[in-house]
Amino acid sequence: MKKFILLLSLSVLMLSKTEAQTNDEKYLSKVQSLDSTLYNLYAVISGEKGVKRDWELFRYLFHADAKLIPSGKNQEGIIGARFMSPDDYVNSSGTYLEQNGFFEKEIHREVDTFGNITQVFSTYESYRSEKDEKPFARGINSIQLLYDGSRYWIINIYWMAETAEHPLPEKYLPH
Repeated sequence: MKKFILLLSLSVLMLSKTEAQTNDEKYLSKVQSLDSTLYNLYAVISGEKGVKRDWELFRYLFHADAKLIPSGKNQEGIIGARFMSPDDYVNSSGTYLEQNGFFEKEIHREVDTFGNITQVFSTYESYRSEKDEKPFARGINSIQLLYDGSRYWIINIYWMAETAEHPLPEKYLPH
């Protein structure tokens, strides 16, 4: 029985390693620079109604312990934050994005880097279709990334949508 469990564990480990190597072959070029990583972050969640997203690429952009953290007021008017893994995000929002159409476009970026960590304030506009002329929402994604010497990993995305109470500051808009 112990041999069986050991063989099963080794098989699972080898499958995981093979999957990671396959994903590296498919996606490593997409996370080589800060620009390509952020471009692919926005591109992978965007698409017209009925268009499938590449959730495998989405997951590849993120560190294993990454979090996606929307913040704002809930229905009771209490300010808070919700913490999701990339899988939680796909499970809670993936079907909606594909069924309704959604495009998120970066319109301005502020970047600070120290050593292997980068903090990006990325101002976005959200559309239901690429043909829409006016966004239905805007806000700021605070994106923290790790550069490990060979690729960028998204560690966290912490965001807040613009509201009448909190309009986007001029310094985070295109000049």
